[in-house]
Amino acid sequence: MKLMFRLPLHLLLYCAIQALAVKIQSLPEVNSDGVIQTELEKSVSLVCEPDSSSDPQGDEELVWLRNGAVVNLKEGNKEGRSSVCVTPVIYDDNGATFTCRLGKNTTVSASVTLNVTYAPQISGSDYVMVEEEAELLLQCDIWANPPVSSVSWTLNGIRVDLEAGGFTVSNDGFKSRLSANKAEKRLHEGTYQCSASSSIYGVHTKLFYVTLTEKTIKFPLMPMIAGLVVVFLTALLAVISRWDKITKCCK
Repeated sequence: MKLMFRLPLHLLLYCAIQALAVKIQSLPEVNSDGVIQTELEKSVSLVCEPDSSSDPQGDEELVWLRNGAVVNLKEGNKEGRSSVCVTPVIYDDNGATFTCRLGKNTTVSASVTLNVTYAPQISGSDYVMVEEEAELLLQCDIWANPPVSSVSWTLNGIRVDLEAGGFTVSNDGFKSRLSANKAEKRLHEGTYQCSASSSIYGVHTKLFYVTLTEKTIKFPLMPMIAGLVVVFLTALLAVISRWDKITKCCK
């Protein structure tokens, strides 16, 4: 007598899934959400291997993708075990997803995503000269990951009074801008400081030494050139006319 046992369908599917898998190991380590935390100028190492049960011989071809685009791999770095090194990490690597899959079965894959943190690029100082009654515009880069929590402007150590100084502050997530339509020496000359606070990298600052100069009278260039041309041609015609008269008298 033969005994026959039939496994439920869901168990068969489970076994098939278990038998076909790839895994990615990384340095730094990937977290439970499939995200690797790193910083600018650092390095990230990724190693992909098929599950031993699906590839007991260790010669299954592996394919790497970066945001869906195939990564070119050297010979010998495709079968059984494949590695990718991201160095140095740059801004464009933030949010990039690296996927490793089987060459013969595109449905078997594993993915990790990079989260690149960086501080706002605010440092040093600038010397700014502005004519009176001209527009004053100061700006500092606040682009960071995670985004800065706050941005502030001071003038001579005191928080900028937007209403009294006729200032406008704008922030698009990349730059913070402080502007005044008509600069006045008594209101706008001095030392400005832009400060941006990061939850990871602390406070970053930049100084602006603003000097106002007297307003200069500006002449329109093109009308001036046109006027000079007219004067020159008039003088030239006068000389030619006078020369004709002198020539006639001498004949």
